[in-house]
Amino acid sequence: MANEDILKKIIAHAKEYGFVFQSSEIYDGLSAVYDYGQNGVELKNNIKEYWWKAMVRHHENIVGVDAAIFMHPTIWKASGHVDAFSDPMIDNKDSKKRYRADVLVEDYLAKIEAKIEKEVTKAEKRFGDAFDKEQFLATNPRVLANKEKMESIKNRLYPAMDEDDLEGIKKLIEDLEIACPVSGSKNWTDVRQFNLMFSTQMGSLSEEANQIYLRPETAQGIFVNYLNVQKTGRMKIPFGIAQIGKAFRNEIVARQFIFRMREFEQMEMQFFVRPGEEMKWYEFWKEERKKWHLSLGIPESKYRFHDHEKLAHYANAAADIEFEFPMGFKELEGIHSRTDFDLKAHQEYSGKKLQYFDPELNESYVPYVVETSIGLDRTFLAILSHAYTEEKLEDGSERIVMKIPPVLAPIKAAILPLLKKDGLPEKAREIMDTLKYDYNCQYEEKDAIGRRYRRQDAIGTPYCITVDHQTLEDNMVTIRERDTMSQERIPIDQLSSIIDKKIKGN
Repeated sequence: MANEDILKKIIAHAKEYGFVFQSSEIYDGLSAVYDYGQNGVELKNNIKEYWWKAMVRHHENIVGVDAAIFMHPTIWKASGHVDAFSDPMIDNKDSKKRYRADVLVEDYLAKIEAKIEKEVTKAEKRFGDAFDKEQFLATNPRVLANKEKMESIKNRLYPAMDEDDLEGIKKLIEDLEIACPVSGSKNWTDVRQFNLMFSTQMGSLSEEANQIYLRPETAQGIFVNYLNVQKTGRMKIPFGIAQIGKAFRNEIVARQFIFRMREFEQMEMQFFVRPGEEMKWYEFWKEERKKWHLSLGIPESKYRFHDHEKLAHYANAAADIEFEFPMGFKELEGIHSRTDFDLKAHQEYSGKKLQYFDPELNESYVPYVVETSIGLDRTFLAILSHAYTEEKLEDGSERIVMKIPPVLAPIKAAILPLLKKDGLPEKAREIMDTLKYDYNCQYEEKDAIGRRYRRQDAIGTPYCITVDHQTLEDNMVTIRERDTMSQERIPIDQLSSIIDKKIKGN
């Protein structure tokens, strides 16, 4: 099945089963803005909780904040967003579609990289166990030619981006003969810069209003609270500040469902360290964050690290953890060594000292920062993409099952009376009332038991608990496991411990 078809199926499934809805749908929707439904909000909250526990609760030297979305406008001047937070935009004159110019070139580079991977795969099949990948990449003429072509493109793209050479970027697109993905046309407009920040006014009267911005990232709320947290929490370096919150970007091209939205949520942690120790902590957090992703039980092959060749102005090292979405490997999380850029900039613009006195060194300094920043909505899409499974069963029937990691599943257990009579609903309600204080459970009695199983499979419920006539005699129920569909009889008083063990398995 084509990747595009898989994404369409995931989008349709997400709507049908209450995970994600188009925002303002009854008014024909709002582009690149989405609402989370009854199952989506539970999954989203579970992802937040899983991240927060791993990042804050499990580290004694990391604490959390919740900074306001509205912030003093000078903050965005200090951070560089007012002057430099823009993307190069280009339109195709025939299709009228708008694109990020640099992304068009990066997609072209990705196609060359895919050709190299194809050569490697073919060679692996040909040579088997004797295949030496490193030697092949270093000696194969076609691979070397493609590598050289990629380097040549990068040597033109990145300096043009750094120098805001918009004519150079357009010339590169023309020289590579990049066509519009929609129309196939190469008829492009000039490249223009497009600022990504949403602005609004704050004030009781429009003529007295001050222009402020909806924050384009959550990190600055941490930096401007650095001193407050450090002093009130008596934090000692190294320490971190974590935050989960909304951010807003007026994206040129917002597409691919919830992968790129104009209103999105970030889970970030800024880790403050001694100058000179940032690379040690940068490597530490790369490894730590990788472990977190793998703890969800998703195969390691679905992830890869991508080191940045073009660094942001504030960074001295940066890497992405990329995930294999239906549309290919894309950025899921960034780990950046931000140096002391942010705190120094806010110190300069605010006139307030943002330094740390290190009693071990007996000196004051502006700390360096290592950042981990993960998109909550992208994590949601990664979980959904990997979980979506179409299965053909032994009896010839088919089912769609969402193999969501149990710790993140919206509903942990469904309580199902076999019939709506004979005292079975009452007994099922008793079980529901016992479990609901510890786990998010769902009671369901409509339709045949098989149809109810399928509905629970489709939303990712790990366990279905069926109450039948025998339950009234022996106080035992049938528990069905989602992925294997295996069933067993267990005493009611063991239910909680079994569900707990399953959820905490990773």
